[in-house]
Amino acid sequence: MPQNQDDPDNPAKNFSAFGHTIDVSRPAPGLYIVATPIGNLGDVTIRALEILAGVDRIACEDTRVTRRLLERYGILTPLLSYHDRNGATQRPRLLEKLAGGAAIALVSDAGTPLVSDPGYKLVREAKEAGIEVFAIPGASSVMAGLVVAGLPTDRFYFEGFLPSRQQARLARIRELAGIDATLVFFESAKRVIKTLTDLHAEFGDRDAVVAREITKKFEETIPGTLGELASGLGDTTILKGEIVLLVGPPPDNAGDGPSLDEALSDALKTLSVREAATEIADLLNMPRRKVYNRALELAGKSPDKDGKG
Repeated sequence: MPQNQDDPDNPAKNFSAFGHTIDVSRPAPGLYIVATPIGNLGDVTIRALEILAGVDRIACEDTRVTRRLLERYGILTPLLSYHDRNGATQRPRLLEKLAGGAAIALVSDAGTPLVSDPGYKLVREAKEAGIEVFAIPGASSVMAGLVVAGLPTDRFYFEGFLPSRQQARLARIRELAGIDATLVFFESAKRVIKTLTDLHAEFGDRDAVVAREITKKFEETIPGTLGELASGLGDTTILKGEIVLLVGPPPDNAGDGPSLDEALSDALKTLSVREAATEIADLLNMPRRKVYNRALELAGKSPDKDGKG
């Protein structure tokens, strides 16, 4: 059994791994940003366990979640809650301990801290106070989703969560449309179909992947185009758990078939503006709104600021 770390007469610290009890020493004073598993508790590094067992305190989002990891490896380091709701009051206390020479680990509920969470505020203020900050790298759902998606990985852009309200979500998606990189989103299971639908409306039929429950028992990677995924995953009862949504970069249509103006001009000879825009957007795999606005211009009309004509 690990020894009580709050006992000044018994300073030894340890953890259990590979059937052995491993003794560790207290790390140097400072703030340690420690990556933890995103699902499978085996996905933690030996160095992360050494730090978690050796520091004076662990600051975490939900003590119940972090305690499950610590119990798996027999670590008794005291926990304290630190999240976006109590950060303003907890941060000064943590900084005071750090300034006094404490070694403190910061973890999130899963994965690498500071990715889509407010931990950067603690890091920023610690560095401003001259406190050493150390990275203990490990699991990341962003990287895990990216490497299993089969989409281009030479450039990627992490967006995190899109706005929950549709109008704001569509506005943000339009801002992302021209980024020449694979886009990585976090999304909730209950909202992913709406997000896929909005992405399809703005981006056209790009390649995409829904990766859910990565590293967990029911891990699943679902490829398709945005249109296929939006229509084919309509039964949200099959979409549970944590989701990483990945969308491929804009297609390169240069020199491949007719130009947008040429295609629209031909289509407008027999179709309405809306029908022509829908047909050509699908043909050229381009964002429908962009094609619709250009069709309005070619037809001698002006779109309003919302692109509705």
